[in-house]
Amino acid sequence: MAAELKNATEVESTLIAGGGGVFTITVDGRVVYSKAETGRFPKPGEAARAAGA
Repeated sequence: MAAELKNATEVESTLIAGGGGVFTITVDGRVVYSKAETGRFPKPGEAARAAGA
């Protein structure tokens, strides 16, 4: 996922370990993808598109 985002946006990403199945992608403090909202992990390319690539 980090490599996909870097390739699409040329920005380094940071994984912050959590628990309870939480998976959220934020860009500049704005949530662009939330597993809690969708009920699933992003499909290939979906995270990059959500991040604005």
